[in-house]
Parts: sequence; structure tokens; C-alpha cells
Amino acid sequence: MSLKKSLLLTSSLLLAPFMLPATGTAHAEVPNVVVSIKPIHSLVASIMQGVGEPALIVEGAASPHTYSMKPSNASALENANIVFWVGHGLEAFLEKPLESLGSGAKIVELDDAPGLEKLKFREGGAFEAHDDGDEHAASAEGAEAHAHEEGHHHDEGEFDMHLWLNPANAKAMAAEIEKTLAAADPDNAAAYRTNLDALSTRLDTLDKTLAETVAPIKDKPFIVFHDAYQYFEDRYHVKVAGSITVSPETLPGAERLTEIHAKIVELGATCVFAEPQFEPKLVNVVLEGTPAKSGTLDPEAATLDAGPDLYFQLMEGIGTSLKTCLSNGS
Repeated sequence: MSLKKSLLLTSSLLLAPFMLPATGTAHAEVPNVVVSIKPIHSLVASIMQGVGEPALIVEGAASPHTYSMKPSNASALENANIVFWVGHGLEAFLEKPLESLGSGAKIVELDDAPGLEKLKFREGGAFEAHDDGDEHAASAEGAEAHAHEEGHHHDEGEFDMHLWLNPANAKAMAAEIEKTLAAADPDNAAAYRTNLDALSTRLDTLDKTLAETVAPIKDKPFIVFHDAYQYFEDRYHVKVAGSITVSPETLPGAERLTEIHAKIVELGATCVFAEPQFEPKLVNVVLEGTPAKSGTLDPEAATLDAGPDLYFQLMEGIGTSLKTCLSNGS
């Protein structure tokens, strides 16, 4: 063999591992997925594990109740193929951007997922009346029904949007997420289905663990910062006796704080729970002069890092915080 031919053969052998095959089946790109809030993002990330990573809009300690869009969020929506959000009743800041920036994406409103258990907003007792998301009237006077009993209405009307605080609802939303992803990306449909099955099993285990965690304290009443927990309450039969405010968007006045203070004394509530995103001084005001203790609940995962494990950390954290504070109460 000539020196020239030998050099050409050697060169071709060295380059061979780096050369792409000329033939083969082309695979569609994984869709660009954007998710509104951390708890839902965690479910989507679980189903997309090993395939892709969804983008998150409400990052860090921000709350969907008070969030303002950033340029990076607008860019993500413009490039999105699929957007998952809970719905109009929670992420109001997304309504207009989704109409414009996300107009080319498939928008999935998860409060429409089949199989969800929905609870209507509750009013009366130590819970404020809802007034179409604007001004929140003072709670109804003379309401004697226990707060837990007020949370079980399923007729038509506006619903509490903190749907993820019941693992059964998380399973229903996860099924809708998997269905959407598989339809948009059939090449990875098997992976999405496998991940959904693993997530569903994990959610079933979480559900049993939470029931066991809160069982010893489920008869002890407590006060929360805002009325976000009735799905957890409904699932595990704990006793939320009232909220300092109906929504963090509307801070309570002096009359409201006085009412909650009286409710703590009347019911012998053993704990009042703040939230990490909002002003803790309000909790101290209603606690003053009572034997109740303070704790922290984080329904929107403000203090947790985004990812597949976040949902489980969030729910386990709520169960543990309730048990720790209420077990030490009188």
C-alpha cells in the first residue's frame, strides 16, 4: 500500500467515531414546557425526568398572589410549546401574558383536570367572606358551625384554588400533565407513562404517611395566616379554626385582628401559623395575651428548591409543622 493511501485510511479511521450516520430515524425535539408555580412545576418535573426540564415562572420566595412578570418570564412564554398553570383564580398575573405571549403554546389549565375534588370558598365563623377577589368583607357574625364543616360544599361557584394540597388532586393533575406531554411528544410517551406510574405510587405513599403524621393532633384547632389549607384539612381532618386574612393581597384591619384574637381565646387554639413570604408581625398581634404558640406553614413552597422532590418536601413539611406545634400546645 502506498504511503498516501495509508495516510488516508488512518485519517478515516480516526474520524469515524465523530461522524454522524447518514441514515436513521429523526426524533422530534422535546417541547419547551413552562410552569407557573413550584408545586405544579414539581409534578411536571417528575413526569419529565430523563426527558427534559420545565421552566418555572414564580421562582424563589415569590408568591403567585403578589407576583409581577419579569422579562425572562415573558421570553419563556414566547418560546413555550406548552404552559401549565392552575387557573384564573390563582395566577391572575398570568392572564394577559398568556393571551399574548403564550398565544402559540398549548395552555393547560389544571383546575379543569378530570377527577379533581374541588371545594368552594368558605365563609363565616373566623373566615372572611370572598367578594369576587376584590374587597373582602368582614366574616359573618354569629356563625356557629365549625370551620371544618364549612369546607365541604361542592355546588357550582368559585372554588378554592390551592388544589395541590390534597395528594389525590396532585394525582389527577399529574395524569393530565402526562396526557398532554405524551400527545405533544409521542417519541417520549413511554417515558412519561413510566414516570407517571412512579409518581402515582409515591403520592399514594405520601398520602398514607401524612395521615399517620397528623392523626395525633387532628382534634386541636389552629389559626392560619391565609385561608389556603382546606384541601389538606378536608383530606386529613385537621381543624383549621380560622384565618388572619382571606388572601395575602388584602391585609386585615384592626377589627379583623381583634376578631381572630377573640377566636383563639374562645376555641383554645394552640397554634397560629405564619407564612414565610408575608409579614409575621400580624401573627404576633393576634397571639398577644394568649397561650397559643406560633409556627410556620409554607403552602406554596417559598423556602424550597424547585424540582421533582419539592412537592413531597412541601406536603411533609406541612404535616410535620402541624404535629410539632400542636403537640406542644395545651
